[in-house]
Amino acid sequence: MRLLLTNDDGIEAAGLHALRDALLRIPGLEVMVVAPDGNRSATGRSITTRRPIVSRHVTFADGGVGWAIDGTPVDCVRLGWHELAGGKPDLIVAGINHGANLGDDITYSGTAGAALEGHHLGLPGLAVSQVARDAGLGFTDEGGYDFRAVAAFAAQLVAKAQDVGLVKGTVLNVNAPAGDPSHAELTRLGRRVYKDGLRRLEGEAPERAARHGAAEPVVTYGNAERISIYGVTATHDEEPGTDLYAVARGHISVTPVTLRWTDLARIEELHTPSIDAALVDSGAHIVSDEEAALEAHGRTSPAGPLVQSAAPVDVEDLTHAAESPSAAE
Repeated sequence: MRLLLTNDDGIEAAGLHALRDALLRIPGLEVMVVAPDGNRSATGRSITTRRPIVSRHVTFADGGVGWAIDGTPVDCVRLGWHELAGGKPDLIVAGINHGANLGDDITYSGTAGAALEGHHLGLPGLAVSQVARDAGLGFTDEGGYDFRAVAAFAAQLVAKAQDVGLVKGTVLNVNAPAGDPSHAELTRLGRRVYKDGLRRLEGEAPERAARHGAAEPVVTYGNAERISIYGVTATHDEEPGTDLYAVARGHISVTPVTLRWTDLARIEELHTPSIDAALVDSGAHIVSDEEAALEAHGRTSPAGPLVQSAAPVDVEDLTHAAESPSAAE
Protein backbone atom coordinates (compact mmCIF):
# COMPACT_ATOMS: atom_id res chain seq x y z
CA MET A 1 0.00 0.00 0.00
CA ARG A 2 1.21 3.50 -0.86
CA LEU A 3 0.41 6.24 1.67
CA LEU A 4 0.64 10.00 1.17
CA LEU A 5 1.61 11.86 4.35
CA THR A 6 1.06 15.60 4.60
CA ASN A 7 0.17 18.25 7.21
CA ASP A 8 -0.53 21.96 7.58
CA ASP A 9 2.25 22.83 10.05
CA GLY A 10 4.99 22.39 7.47
CA ILE A 11 7.39 19.66 6.40
CA GLU A 12 9.75 20.38 9.31
CA ALA A 13 7.06 19.97 12.00
CA ALA A 14 7.74 17.49 14.81
CA GLY A 15 4.23 16.05 14.57
CA LEU A 16 4.68 15.02 10.95
CA HIS A 17 7.99 13.30 11.70
CA ALA A 18 6.62 11.49 14.76
CA LEU A 19 3.85 10.08 12.59
CA ARG A 20 6.23 9.28 9.73
CA ASP A 21 8.50 7.33 12.10
CA ALA A 22 5.52 5.27 13.35
CA LEU A 23 4.22 4.61 9.83
CA LEU A 24 7.62 3.45 8.58
CA ARG A 25 7.42 0.55 11.05
CA ILE A 26 4.45 -0.96 9.17
CA PRO A 27 5.69 -3.79 6.91
CA GLY A 28 4.99 -3.32 3.22
CA LEU A 29 3.84 0.30 3.57
CA GLU A 30 5.37 2.91 1.25
CA VAL A 31 5.24 6.40 2.79
CA MET A 32 5.40 9.39 0.44
CA VAL A 33 5.75 12.83 2.06
CA VAL A 34 4.40 15.87 0.25
CA ALA A 35 3.91 18.73 2.70
CA PRO A 36 3.88 22.53 2.79
CA ASP A 37 7.24 24.29 3.05
CA GLY A 38 5.94 26.32 6.01
CA ASN A 39 2.95 26.73 8.29
CA ARG A 40 -0.42 26.67 6.48
CA SER A 41 -2.70 26.30 9.50
CA ALA A 42 -6.38 27.23 9.11
CA THR A 43 -6.26 27.07 5.31
CA GLY A 44 -9.12 24.55 5.15
CA ARG A 45 -9.59 23.16 1.64
CA SER A 46 -8.04 26.18 -0.10
CA ILE A 47 -6.02 25.63 -3.28
CA THR A 48 -3.47 27.60 -5.28
CA THR A 49 -4.88 28.57 -8.66
CA ARG A 50 -3.41 31.89 -9.79
CA ARG A 51 0.29 31.12 -9.84
CA PRO A 52 2.60 28.13 -10.38
CA ILE A 53 3.37 26.03 -7.31
CA VAL A 54 7.01 25.61 -6.32
CA SER A 55 8.14 22.10 -5.32
CA ARG A 56 11.46 21.43 -3.58
CA HIS A 57 12.97 17.98 -3.13
CA VAL A 58 14.11 17.49 0.47
CA THR A 59 16.16 14.86 2.31
CA PHE A 60 15.31 13.94 5.90
CA ALA A 61 17.84 13.21 8.64
CA ASP A 62 17.35 9.45 8.25
CA GLY A 63 18.03 9.60 4.52
CA GLY A 64 14.39 9.51 3.44
CA VAL A 65 13.06 11.97 0.91
CA GLY A 66 10.03 14.20 0.53
CA TRP A 67 8.68 17.16 -1.37
CA ALA A 68 8.17 20.63 0.15
CA ILE A 69 5.44 22.64 -1.56
CA ASP A 70 4.80 26.39 -1.35
CA GLY A 71 1.06 25.75 -1.58
CA THR A 72 -1.68 24.44 0.69
CA PRO A 73 -2.26 20.99 2.21
CA VAL A 74 -4.89 20.25 -0.45
CA ASP A 75 -2.35 21.24 -3.12
CA CYS A 76 -0.02 18.65 -1.58
CA VAL A 77 -2.67 15.93 -1.83
CA ARG A 78 -3.47 16.87 -5.42
CA LEU A 79 0.20 16.85 -6.39
CA GLY A 80 0.61 13.45 -4.75
CA TRP A 81 -2.43 12.19 -6.64
CA HIS A 82 -0.80 13.37 -9.87
CA GLU A 83 2.27 11.28 -9.00
CA LEU A 84 4.72 14.00 -7.96
CA ALA A 85 6.24 11.48 -5.54
CA GLY A 86 6.33 8.61 -8.01
CA GLY A 87 2.91 6.95 -7.87
CA LYS A 88 -0.70 7.46 -6.87
CA PRO A 89 -1.49 7.03 -3.17
CA ASP A 90 -3.95 4.51 -1.79
CA LEU A 91 -4.50 6.43 1.45
CA ILE A 92 -4.17 10.06 2.61
CA VAL A 93 -2.88 10.76 6.13
CA ALA A 94 -2.55 14.31 7.50
CA GLY A 95 -0.84 15.25 10.75
CA ILE A 96 0.03 15.03 13.49
CA ASN A 97 -1.34 18.54 13.82
CA HIS A 98 0.12 20.72 16.55
CA GLY A 99 -3.12 21.53 18.35
CA ALA A 100 -6.66 20.20 18.34
CA ASN A 101 -9.03 20.05 15.35
CA LEU A 102 -12.26 19.48 17.22
CA GLY A 103 -15.91 20.19 16.50
CA ASP A 104 -16.74 22.75 13.84
CA ASP A 105 -13.08 23.83 13.78
CA ILE A 106 -12.49 21.15 11.15
CA THR A 107 -14.04 23.43 8.52
CA TYR A 108 -11.06 25.77 9.03
CA SER A 109 -8.43 23.07 9.42
CA GLY A 110 -5.80 22.44 6.75
CA THR A 111 -5.17 19.05 8.36
CA ALA A 112 -8.81 17.99 8.01
CA GLY A 113 -8.96 19.65 4.59
CA ALA A 114 -6.15 17.46 3.30
CA ALA A 115 -7.76 14.26 4.60
CA LEU A 116 -11.12 15.28 3.15
CA GLU A 117 -9.48 15.71 -0.23
CA GLY A 118 -8.96 11.97 -0.04
CA HIS A 119 -12.75 11.62 0.25
CA HIS A 120 -13.10 13.76 -2.87
CA LEU A 121 -10.67 11.49 -4.71
CA GLY A 122 -12.41 8.34 -3.52
CA LEU A 123 -9.58 7.40 -1.13
CA PRO A 124 -9.55 6.74 2.62
CA GLY A 125 -8.39 9.73 4.64
CA LEU A 126 -7.03 10.08 8.18
CA ALA A 127 -6.54 13.43 9.97
CA VAL A 128 -4.59 13.27 13.24
CA SER A 129 -4.27 16.08 15.80
CA GLN A 130 -3.14 16.46 19.41
CA VAL A 131 -3.70 19.01 22.15
CA ALA A 132 -0.64 20.65 23.72
CA ARG A 133 0.05 19.98 27.41
CA ASP A 134 -1.09 23.37 28.74
CA ALA A 135 -3.50 24.41 25.97
CA GLY A 136 -6.71 22.95 27.35
CA LEU A 137 -8.66 22.04 24.22
CA GLY A 138 -7.16 24.94 22.29
CA PHE A 139 -4.74 25.10 19.41
CA THR A 140 -1.76 26.86 21.00
CA ASP A 141 1.58 25.12 21.58
CA GLU A 142 1.71 25.90 25.31
CA GLY A 143 3.57 23.19 27.20
CA GLY A 144 4.68 21.32 24.08
CA TYR A 145 3.74 17.86 22.86
CA ASP A 146 4.53 14.20 23.30
CA PHE A 147 3.28 12.65 20.06
CA ARG A 148 4.35 9.07 20.73
CA ALA A 149 1.01 7.63 21.89
CA VAL A 150 -1.18 9.14 19.17
CA ALA A 151 1.43 8.40 16.48
CA ALA A 152 1.42 4.72 17.45
CA PHE A 153 -2.39 4.70 17.56
CA ALA A 154 -2.68 6.30 14.11
CA ALA A 155 -0.18 3.80 12.70
CA GLN A 156 -2.33 0.96 14.05
CA LEU A 157 -5.40 2.42 12.33
CA VAL A 158 -3.44 2.38 9.07
CA ALA A 159 -2.07 -1.13 9.65
CA LYS A 160 -5.59 -2.43 10.42
CA ALA A 161 -7.38 -0.19 7.91
CA GLN A 162 -9.70 -2.89 6.59
CA ASP A 163 -10.61 -4.11 10.08
CA VAL A 164 -11.45 -0.65 11.45
CA GLY A 165 -13.30 0.44 8.30
CA LEU A 166 -10.72 2.91 6.99
CA VAL A 167 -11.66 2.12 3.40
CA LYS A 168 -12.46 3.96 0.18
CA GLY A 169 -14.38 7.17 0.81
CA THR A 170 -14.04 7.03 4.62
CA VAL A 171 -12.34 9.91 6.44
CA LEU A 172 -11.55 9.69 10.16
CA ASN A 173 -10.77 12.79 12.20
CA VAL A 174 -8.65 11.75 15.19
CA ASN A 175 -7.90 13.98 18.17
CA ALA A 176 -5.76 13.04 21.15
CA PRO A 177 -5.50 14.57 24.62
CA ALA A 178 -2.24 16.04 25.86
CA GLY A 179 -1.34 13.14 28.15
CA ASP A 180 -1.55 9.40 27.76
CA PRO A 181 -5.10 8.48 26.69
CA SER A 182 -7.28 6.10 28.70
CA HIS A 183 -9.67 5.12 25.87
CA ALA A 184 -10.33 5.60 22.17
CA GLU A 185 -13.95 6.10 21.19
CA LEU A 186 -16.11 6.86 18.17
CA THR A 187 -17.64 10.32 18.42
CA ARG A 188 -19.54 12.95 16.50
CA LEU A 189 -18.40 16.54 16.03
CA GLY A 190 -19.14 18.85 18.92
CA ARG A 191 -19.55 22.62 19.00
CA ARG A 192 -16.91 25.19 19.82
CA VAL A 193 -17.85 28.43 21.58
CA TYR A 194 -15.30 31.15 20.84
CA LYS A 195 -14.65 34.32 22.79
CA ASP A 196 -14.06 36.55 19.80
CA GLY A 197 -13.96 40.32 19.88
CA LEU A 198 -12.59 43.18 17.84
CA ARG A 199 -9.34 44.61 19.20
CA ARG A 200 -7.45 47.55 17.71
CA LEU A 201 -3.70 47.01 17.79
CA GLU A 202 -0.87 49.50 17.90
CA GLY A 203 1.66 49.70 15.11
CA GLU A 204 1.63 50.63 11.47
CA ALA A 205 -0.45 48.52 9.10
CA PRO A 206 1.39 46.80 6.25
CA GLU A 207 0.97 48.13 2.74
CA ARG A 208 -2.04 46.72 0.91
CA ALA A 209 -1.30 44.06 -1.68
CA ALA A 210 -3.31 44.79 -4.83
CA ARG A 211 -5.13 41.77 -6.23
CA HIS A 212 -7.23 41.98 -9.38
CA GLY A 213 -6.91 45.09 -11.51
CA ALA A 214 -10.11 46.93 -12.38
CA ALA A 215 -10.77 48.74 -15.65
CA GLU A 216 -11.32 51.94 -13.65
CA PRO A 217 -11.14 52.87 -9.97
CA VAL A 218 -14.19 51.66 -8.05
CA VAL A 219 -13.14 52.32 -4.44
CA THR A 220 -11.10 54.90 -2.54
CA TYR A 221 -9.15 53.62 0.47
CA GLY A 222 -8.92 55.56 3.72
CA ASN A 223 -6.58 55.16 6.69
CA ALA A 224 -5.41 51.65 7.60
CA GLU A 225 -5.25 50.07 11.05
CA ARG A 226 -4.28 46.73 12.54
CA ILE A 227 -7.11 44.76 14.12
CA SER A 228 -7.58 41.34 15.69
CA ILE A 229 -10.72 39.33 16.35
CA TYR A 230 -9.75 35.69 16.80
CA GLY A 231 -8.96 34.56 20.33
CA VAL A 232 -7.09 31.35 21.09
CA THR A 233 -9.22 30.31 24.04
CA ALA A 234 -12.62 28.72 23.65
CA THR A 235 -15.19 26.73 25.54
CA HIS A 236 -17.46 24.02 24.21
CA ASP A 237 -20.86 22.49 24.68
CA GLU A 238 -20.67 19.71 27.28
CA GLU A 239 -22.44 17.12 25.17
CA PRO A 240 -21.67 13.42 25.73
CA GLY A 241 -20.79 11.55 22.57
CA THR A 242 -18.93 14.47 20.96
CA ASP A 243 -15.24 14.72 20.20
CA LEU A 244 -14.81 17.71 22.52
CA TYR A 245 -16.43 15.86 25.41
CA ALA A 246 -14.22 12.80 24.84
CA VAL A 247 -10.88 14.62 24.58
CA ALA A 248 -11.71 16.76 27.63
CA ARG A 249 -11.91 13.48 29.57
CA GLY A 250 -8.58 12.12 28.36
CA HIS A 251 -9.91 9.95 25.53
CA ILE A 252 -8.87 9.81 21.90
CA SER A 253 -11.81 10.77 19.69
CA VAL A 254 -12.34 9.17 16.28
CA THR A 255 -14.97 10.94 14.20
CA PRO A 256 -16.01 9.85 10.70
CA VAL A 257 -16.53 12.96 8.55
CA THR A 258 -17.67 13.56 5.00
CA LEU A 259 -17.87 16.20 2.27
CA ARG A 260 -21.53 15.43 1.60
CA TRP A 261 -22.90 18.56 3.24
CA THR A 262 -26.36 18.65 1.66
CA ASP A 263 -28.99 19.06 4.38
CA LEU A 264 -31.40 16.39 3.13
CA ALA A 265 -33.87 16.92 5.96
CA ARG A 266 -34.08 20.64 5.17
CA ILE A 267 -34.84 19.94 1.50
CA GLU A 268 -38.14 18.42 2.60
CA GLU A 269 -39.00 21.56 4.61
CA LEU A 270 -38.13 24.20 2.00
CA HIS A 271 -40.79 25.42 -0.41
CA THR A 272 -39.73 24.94 -4.02
CA PRO A 273 -42.61 26.96 -5.58
CA SER A 274 -41.74 29.98 -3.42
CA ILE A 275 -38.06 29.68 -4.29
CA ASP A 276 -38.86 29.53 -8.01
CA ALA A 277 -41.26 32.46 -7.61
CA ALA A 278 -38.43 34.52 -6.13
CA LEU A 279 -36.66 34.29 -9.51
CA VAL A 280 -39.73 35.61 -11.30
CA ASP A 281 -40.16 38.41 -8.74
CA SER A 282 -36.50 39.40 -9.09
CA GLY A 283 -37.14 40.81 -12.54
CA ALA A 284 -34.49 38.62 -14.17
CA HIS A 285 -34.79 37.67 -17.82
CA ILE A 286 -36.44 34.24 -17.78
CA VAL A 287 -35.69 31.78 -20.58
CA SER A 288 -37.13 28.43 -21.55
CA ASP A 289 -35.78 25.18 -20.09
CA GLU A 290 -34.13 24.39 -23.43
CA GLU A 291 -32.40 27.78 -23.59
CA ALA A 292 -31.30 27.48 -19.95
CA ALA A 293 -29.76 24.06 -20.62
CA LEU A 294 -27.84 25.46 -23.59
CA GLU A 295 -26.61 28.49 -21.66
CA ALA A 296 -25.52 26.35 -18.71
CA HIS A 297 -23.29 24.37 -21.07
CA GLY A 298 -21.73 27.45 -22.63
CA ARG A 299 -23.41 27.08 -26.02
CA THR A 300 -25.32 30.33 -26.25
CA SER A 301 -26.36 33.44 -24.38
CA PRO A 302 -28.99 36.15 -24.84
CA ALA A 303 -26.30 38.10 -26.73
CA GLY A 304 -25.42 35.21 -29.05
CA PRO A 305 -23.15 32.13 -29.19
CA LEU A 306 -20.43 31.85 -26.55
CA VAL A 307 -18.75 28.67 -27.79
CA GLN A 308 -18.65 27.36 -31.32
CA SER A 309 -19.46 23.64 -31.27
CA ALA A 310 -18.28 21.36 -34.07
CA ALA A 311 -21.16 19.00 -33.43
CA PRO A 312 -24.84 19.80 -32.94
CA VAL A 313 -26.03 19.85 -29.35
CA ASP A 314 -28.99 17.70 -28.34
CA VAL A 315 -30.93 19.83 -25.85
CA GLU A 316 -32.91 16.82 -24.62
CA ASP A 317 -29.67 14.96 -23.82
CA LEU A 318 -28.34 17.94 -21.89
CA THR A 319 -31.54 18.23 -19.89
CA HIS A 320 -31.52 14.51 -19.05
CA ALA A 321 -27.86 14.70 -18.04
CA ALA A 322 -28.62 17.54 -15.62
CA GLU A 323 -31.44 15.54 -14.07
CA SER A 324 -29.48 12.26 -13.79
CA PRO A 325 -28.20 11.35 -10.29
CA SER A 326 -24.95 10.14 -11.84
CA ALA A 327 -24.22 13.65 -13.09
CA ALA A 328 -23.37 14.70 -9.54
CA GLU A 329 -20.82 11.95 -8.97
